[in-house]
Amino acid sequence: MALSAGTRRTVACLLVGLGALLIVAALLIPTYTVSKLAKTPLDLEITTIATNAPGEDSLVLDSKSLTAPEGAAKIDSNVPLVSQRFLTVEEPSDADEMTVQAGQTLRRIDKQGDTGLLTATIDRVTIDRKSGEPVAKNPNGSIAVTVDKELKSVADPVQHTGLQYRFPIGTEKKTYPYFDLNARKTFDVNFVEESEINNMKVYHFQQTIPATNLYDVVKAPTNKLTFPAAKWGVPGDGDVTMSRWYTNTRDLWVEPKTGTVIKGGEQIHLYYGRDSKPEVTALKSHIVFDENTIESQISVAKENIDKLSLYGRILPIVLGVLGVIALIVGAVLGLRGGGSTPAPARSGGPLSQGRGGSTPSGGARRADNDPPTEQIKITKQP
Repeated sequence: MALSAGTRRTVACLLVGLGALLIVAALLIPTYTVSKLAKTPLDLEITTIATNAPGEDSLVLDSKSLTAPEGAAKIDSNVPLVSQRFLTVEEPSDADEMTVQAGQTLRRIDKQGDTGLLTATIDRVTIDRKSGEPVAKNPNGSIAVTVDKELKSVADPVQHTGLQYRFPIGTEKKTYPYFDLNARKTFDVNFVEESEINNMKVYHFQQTIPATNLYDVVKAPTNKLTFPAAKWGVPGDGDVTMSRWYTNTRDLWVEPKTGTVIKGGEQIHLYYGRDSKPEVTALKSHIVFDENTIESQISVAKENIDKLSLYGRILPIVLGVLGVIALIVGAVLGLRGGGSTPAPARSGGPLSQGRGGSTPSGGARRADNDPPTEQIKITKQP
């Protein structure tokens, strides 16, 4: 059914308006929606599990050997280790900032209960939800490594700087500041190479922590010990005081679009020494994410990639194409509906005249009182 000129003009205006709206939406969605998706979600809950790399040294000091009445310090070898971290979001958190709490333990699983616990920390830090970096408040976080008489953790205020639990969306191939929990300082984490993990593109970063005297970091009793030289297993007589030192090489494999850490590894070395030279090993092991953790992190990254792709590319393209089509159709209808209106067709034909003649059906009939047509007779003159 053909549309009238007025209807075509109305439809044309509606299509042009709809097309303009769709194009504006296509332009605004990547800017507005993607910026919302770029924030760390407030319902974040991440559990990561790391174990010592098979085939590499895994050495742990037997703490009981230090207090035994006889014998030197004993270093156990081939110790199976598991590091577990549970990360949640706590208060205060809002639209721009969030407080992240990470409880982390390192255990030797060849011993049961508390005898297998090597380290335990609770780290809290308030970060910017977009950049992932700590906010400028002082202090912006705390670290707990000890407990009180009621076995409640004792948190020390600690100012955090640099990245820690996530990288920014759109991670670049460059150096970033990265906070080390043990040294409680920030060191550079450097881009190494681009590679793949289970068919996912990742950026490999590496950080080196120099030898750090942990007694200068935390005045904990275990960070400075005094024993006879024989107990330490070093030459000499009398007591020898040693501090606990820490070094680490940290590797991180990051999915660049979302900033998700797909895989992490740490080559930890804790030792006792009178200076930075290692004399008695406390812990030496290469700990890396297990395969289940890697697959879980890949799933998280893929989900976020799909969201960013939908709102950042696919939806704007679809809306833009539909908007252009609506504009073109509206313009064509508008041009066709703007012409002059054709004159209406006449009904019926001319009147038939003549004696005994009849008028066509639908034609005009002569009224009975119309005067007869005057006849003019022309006579030829001689």
